Amino acid sequence: MLALSARGILSKADYAVFADTGWEPRSVYRHLDRLEREIAEPAGIPILRVSSGNIRYDALNPDHRFASMPLYILNRDGRPGMTRRQCTGEYKIKPIKKQVRELLGYPYPARIPREVYVEQWVGISTDEFHQAKDSDVKYMKNRHPLIDIGWSRSDCIRYLTSLGLADTPKSSCLGCPFHGNAQWRNIRDESPEEWSDVVDFDARIRQGNARANASGNPLLGQAYLHRSRVPLSEAPIDHVTAAEWAARQQEVDEATGPVDPEELEQGVTDGCSPWSCRGSEPEQLRDDFGLAS
Repeated sequence: MLALSARGILSKADYAVFADTGWEPRSVYRHLDRLEREIAEPAGIPILRVSSGNIRYDALNPDHRFASMPLYILNRDGRPGMTRRQCTGEYKIKPIKKQVRELLGYPYPARIPREVYVEQWVGISTDEFHQAKDSDVKYMKNRHPLIDIGWSRSDCIRYLTSLGLADTPKSSCLGCPFHGNAQWRNIRDESPEEWSDVVDFDARIRQGNARANASGNPLLGQAYLHRSRVPLSEAPIDHVTAAEWAARQQEVDEATGPVDPEELEQGVTDGCSPWSCRGSEPEQLRDDFGLAS
């Protein structure tokens, strides 16, 4: 959407906003710098980087309230579970809303007049039209330009490729539990230092969030980053799942014809955006992990 706006295909945006969890892959930060330098600045579109903190540091800090990640849980009775997903709201939506309020001139807790609002573009393509939703606040009115112009994921990929941006990475926390095997493999094989980082985090989160531990609360289970519920260093990430194959097939540009199996093995990585988290498992209604009730 930024490129379409910068080139006049869409109307010129006043701002582009990036919600930084503080723990994005280095490739994402490099790509953001490039977008700012090559596309946004020449078009006069400021990129605003907003943040609620560093999700990795906060998770391991006993003095910080932990907005839980959707961790995979092995309960004490052996049953699998997941923690409630609060991270998208805390580290993506909350800082964006705060920034929007400031741009409008009504920082919290000021009341925003009904007639004052922003039009907020959300980059959901026609493949994901079911995720297109209205905003939950009156001062932000969602619009979905990609759906308006009838663009699918393949159309977006073709356009990015024409701009030399075919290697656009997907934004999501480095240690997001919704990563598929392909993304875990990519981190392990392409960025050993970041792999060491997520393996360390996985081990340290095993016994619960730091604040619960510091308070001496009993735990309901052990937490893992990988859906197999084994340590990430031992997880079967080399297995290419049927979901990976199917997702990659969906991503393929129809115009390119048959796809090489080696390409399919890369899979489509799960990612995170404020209004369309690509989580592969449903969010549970109660927290299976943390404080015992």
